[in-house]
Amino acid sequence: MIENLLPLIALLSPLVFVATAVASWFQPGCRPNQVILLSGVASVASLLIAGFCGIFVAKHGLLESGLLGIGGVGFSIRLDALSLLMLGMIALLGFIIIKFSKNYLDGDSRQGAFMGKLAATIASVQLLVLSGNIGLLFIAWVLTSISLHRLLVFYPERPGAQIAAKKKFILARLGDASLLVAGVLLYTQYGSGNLEQLFLGVQAAVSSGDVPHTVELAALFLAVAAILKSAQFPTHGWLIEVMETPTPVSALLHAGLLNAGPFLIIRMAFVMDAGTIAPLLLMGLGGFTALFASVAYLTQPSIKTALGYSSVGHMGFSLMVCGMGVYPAALLHLVAHSFYKAHAFLSSGSQIDLVRAAKVADQTSPLSPLKVVSGIVSALLLYAGFAFVWGIDPQNDLALVLIGAVIVMGLARLFTAAIARAWDTRLLAQAFLMALTVTTAFFALESATHYLLGTQVPETAVLGYGKLLVAGLVLSGFALVVFFQMIAPQLSNKPSYQAMAVHVRNGFYANAWFDRMIHALHLLSPQSRQVLAAPATANAQSVTANKKNNN
Repeated sequence: MIENLLPLIALLSPLVFVATAVASWFQPGCRPNQVILLSGVASVASLLIAGFCGIFVAKHGLLESGLLGIGGVGFSIRLDALSLLMLGMIALLGFIIIKFSKNYLDGDSRQGAFMGKLAATIASVQLLVLSGNIGLLFIAWVLTSISLHRLLVFYPERPGAQIAAKKKFILARLGDASLLVAGVLLYTQYGSGNLEQLFLGVQAAVSSGDVPHTVELAALFLAVAAILKSAQFPTHGWLIEVMETPTPVSALLHAGLLNAGPFLIIRMAFVMDAGTIAPLLLMGLGGFTALFASVAYLTQPSIKTALGYSSVGHMGFSLMVCGMGVYPAALLHLVAHSFYKAHAFLSSGSQIDLVRAAKVADQTSPLSPLKVVSGIVSALLLYAGFAFVWGIDPQNDLALVLIGAVIVMGLARLFTAAIARAWDTRLLAQAFLMALTVTTAFFALESATHYLLGTQVPETAVLGYGKLLVAGLVLSGFALVVFFQMIAPQLSNKPSYQAMAVHVRNGFYANAWFDRMIHALHLLSPQSRQVLAAPATANAQSVTANKKNNN
């Protein structure tokens, strides 16, 4: 009986943020002292609650509250390693973002309302990760979208914010519908909304070798919901346009709300593991999005837009890893990305000064094929040697090895950059130590995450031919992009390269296509359209001028 009540302690965490949101109704204006005080207390209380819940989970393992609902669907809280990790991460991010917001919006005429909306959003995300029933999971999923929408249109007079919010609203409703269909299919098959009962039922079906078609369809709709939630290509445009919201909103969105897609897949890992088409969809689309967004990221002149493309790419990589079935690595990447992106947005205002201060004279010599090959071979040798020492089995851990291959490509770029400069033994030693640190950190943290999750996710399965084919195509794409990045300095003056850079900078106009489809530009005045069209016009004029000069 006591074990059924313990998870309800975790419910206090979102409730204290709800109390802050309610208090903001009575003090929505400038310098709302009571709301600011209450939000600070809520953020500290959330951290303490997460710590207490960690003790409970370490002692008892999986904890579930009783059900408040009808027919097995309703309200219940689930405490396990996954929900605890996510709860602690959100609590820490909430503490930092709320503290930052106190100064950032100081003097704003609607500071109290903003703090309340921010608290409500944090509460909805925490409720999502604590959900123990498909019914509560769906409700919290919808609440995260609604609360985010209120933040995106916090400055309704800004037309750019209206466009981004409209596109996000449409995609969110499609994602909600997909999750609802998946939940109905699972409930119809197993007669319960309790997540643990659903997971046991799916595991039994997989063990018997007779997976129902409803589970296959449910996995597919779950994948679609995650894709729409995480701004995957070609629905990514809204994410790179939400920069007109206050910076704390961008930090919370990219570090917290955007991760709801990969979290959903990790939470429903047993259902996804039973599917065949859904994992391939995540691998293919997630891998392509990661490639596309990574290239577009390198061409952006705006720091926040570049960070937006970075988030799109990271979400794509997380979903790709989920599709490969390496859920501990996906969770590790999710948590690391959250803290990195929160810091990146909250410190974005000082990045220009840091770049200027760190700028040094370029000592890179022209890249020769020998130097490129030397960098690739150095990275392969380091990775293979470390994997052998660590005890990685290429047959049983093939998926993990393939994910590590992406790290090899990054290390190859690092070694090549060091070799390309004037010969410097110290620089080469630094490159080796940095590469060794990255490789060690990946395998060590992945093993730790695997240990912490325990039985909450399925063991990494042997990759089938379909997954091997998709993984091979994605990795080949990564290798090709890294190769072109290495030789980019030799191509930068060619007109065709410059023309392609313009197309990449504009995301191959997928966002413009989506704007036309939903008539997003109808929200703008003629003056606002001219302002938004100015960057694209300038890019086209720049390409024309370069062509004339080269001719």
